[in-house]
Amino acid sequence: MPKAVRLSAYGGLEQLEIVDVAKPEPQAGEVVVSVIAAGTNPGEISIREGFLKEMFPKAFPFGQGADFAGRVETVGAGVTEFAPGDEVLGWSEERSAQAEYVKSSPARLIAKPPALDWFRAGSLFVVATTAVAAVRAVSLKPGDVVAISGAAGGAGSLAVQLAQRSGARVIGIASDGSAPFLRSVGVEPLAYGDGLAERLRVAAPDGLDAFIDLFGDGYIELAVTLGVAPERINTIIDFAGAKKAGAKTDGSAAAGSRETLAFVADAIAWGDIVMPLTAIYPFAMVHDAYIELARRKTHGKIVLALDAAITAPLRPTR
Repeated sequence: MPKAVRLSAYGGLEQLEIVDVAKPEPQAGEVVVSVIAAGTNPGEISIREGFLKEMFPKAFPFGQGADFAGRVETVGAGVTEFAPGDEVLGWSEERSAQAEYVKSSPARLIAKPPALDWFRAGSLFVVATTAVAAVRAVSLKPGDVVAISGAAGGAGSLAVQLAQRSGARVIGIASDGSAPFLRSVGVEPLAYGDGLAERLRVAAPDGLDAFIDLFGDGYIELAVTLGVAPERINTIIDFAGAKKAGAKTDGSAAAGSRETLAFVADAIAWGDIVMPLTAIYPFAMVHDAYIELARRKTHGKIVLALDAAITAPLRPTR
């Protein structure tokens, strides 16, 4: 039988299991995709642990994962946009992408660009839409100076490049180890940690025009202290800080569309944007993938490979 990730209760990794499930059958207007690669995202840890149960209420058992890519297996009545064998990528609003088969509406799929590899395609939707929404929220224009926290993570590595393409000067807050990547895409790296406020004042003596927080942990307060206007601060994680400061909280939902996904997928396929990968784990090692993700030290995305016939260019780092 096909396998899928299932959660039977809120909690730690012990609640995450790979179980046998019935192969989904498409209803009218639906397609079933044979998944080749699926993404992992920090938000899935928060959902599993119950921190977002009011935002994403679920009845147990339920699956996990939003991003996936694969080949169309079967189509339901009335579907004309896709056919069996088509290569696609998309997202699961039911958060059930970490499975060998996913049932989806065609409205949540796009054709995979031929030059886009399976692993980037399968882990793209959440970070692509998050990055686009976060950059859009702070209204960057040529000559602006913007600082971005979590600048080398999955969403951050795309956001810094989108911000840079707007003509803004981009300061990427990340670890020292991420500095070479940030410099390679035209971003000025700045190490996080003690003394960051002063380092930002030195790096931007005339002040910051905007701040994008992709990490949490006090960056909204820092941006306010540095004089950034609340309407030009956006966070995807520190909702309490944003409410206190009057900042924005635009994330994946604010730009979640096929158009956004196609725009970023094409940019990566053509080499206009670089999408780094931290590691690719076999599906059976999903626990290891989330242990790595929870360290919050990733450079790019962590991906699950569900088709052993597709050769992975990276190996797990643990």
